[in-house]
Amino acid sequence: MLLAACGGGSGAPRPVSLDPGLESADSLVALAVATGVLPGAVILVARDGELLLHRAHGFAQTMELQVGTAQQEGATDPYSAAPQAVSKPRPMTPSTVFDLASVTKVMATTMALMLLVDRGQVALDAPVHVYLPEFHGSSNDSVTVRHLLAHSAGLQQWQPIYYSATNSEQSYRTIREMPLEWGVGEARHYSDLGFMLLGYLVERVTGVPLDRFVAEELYEPLGLDQTGFRRAGCSDCPHGPFAATSHGNPYEFRMVHDTSFGYTYPGDPTSWNGWRRYTLVGEVNDGNAFHAHGGVAGHAGLFSSATELARLLELLLNGGELEGRRFVSPETVATFLGPTDYGQALGWQTPSWAPPGSFAHTGFTGTFAIGIPSEGLAVVLLSNRQHFGAASNTRYPDLGELQQEVVETVLGVHR
Repeated sequence: MLLAACGGGSGAPRPVSLDPGLESADSLVALAVATGVLPGAVILVARDGELLLHRAHGFAQTMELQVGTAQQEGATDPYSAAPQAVSKPRPMTPSTVFDLASVTKVMATTMALMLLVDRGQVALDAPVHVYLPEFHGSSNDSVTVRHLLAHSAGLQQWQPIYYSATNSEQSYRTIREMPLEWGVGEARHYSDLGFMLLGYLVERVTGVPLDRFVAEELYEPLGLDQTGFRRAGCSDCPHGPFAATSHGNPYEFRMVHDTSFGYTYPGDPTSWNGWRRYTLVGEVNDGNAFHAHGGVAGHAGLFSSATELARLLELLLNGGELEGRRFVSPETVATFLGPTDYGQALGWQTPSWAPPGSFAHTGFTGTFAIGIPSEGLAVVLLSNRQHFGAASNTRYPDLGELQQEVVETVLGVHR
């Protein structure tokens, strides 16, 4: 079974022999860890449900910013204090659970929409206001579910919703009152706000919270116990151990406070000062998911392990069926994974460098998953790239090249 492990982690057994391409792909990840690009990572490769490679490298946590060691409330920069090394670093293991960040968009929200479309409860080309009646007026009336899934609705890409909202109802009001930034259907503009709307849509159609719907309809039937959202203080959230992510939210702080960083917040950046001043472990990194949605949002908040993500990829690679149980029809899977006019599938990204038909998504925390139907391959690469801290420009390591090289090496393609 896919859930079986074939190695990884400190002291874990490894296969006697491994395909050279797989060994080379694993070596790329090991090198990124050994050279300090990444604190730690887990790589998994499966073909037709058979686990071929599953290894862990480095550490899940090596540093910690203690509560109270950052500057006090009201400081100009709450992240001037540096995190300190922990006395006993936690090794990364093949079963480590990661904050998936934007991989949430496909492994939770898009999956939920697949189920609802397949059941006839949602129509892709229906205006969003059919399901969210308050989302109307002017250009909003022409925004469809398909537009949101393809990031072509013209919504703003990001705003700190937590400056004006502390729950999903307030967040929904904030988003629907924002003017569109581009024309509806004009072009692809990746938008967190669009997937927040899709999360509200799922909840309105089903009558239950997004996290409960995907848990009851998908994760639990598949036997996934490490996959789910983590609400603050919940006792039945997916369990760890967790990879530590950032030390507070220094990147988002600069997104709001520094106009040269590429983002524009139209309000007063100093009007809110709830910045987290501690290392995030088992708590969603994304500020909008944490502060404005209590950990459960359509764009971010999902946690999982490499093994369980591979199982979800396998479900799609099998056309919506797994181990004799059908969750979604092959036609609906094909509709969602097929090309659109916007350079991606519905929800899913379609990397130009991958074989035709491939579907993938990345997450800001350093996560990546890709399905390659032509080869029956599922590749998952999870890392805690934020944990060493942001560089002087407040940015984290760009993993795009590593992700591509790993997949191409697995495929035996050399540039």
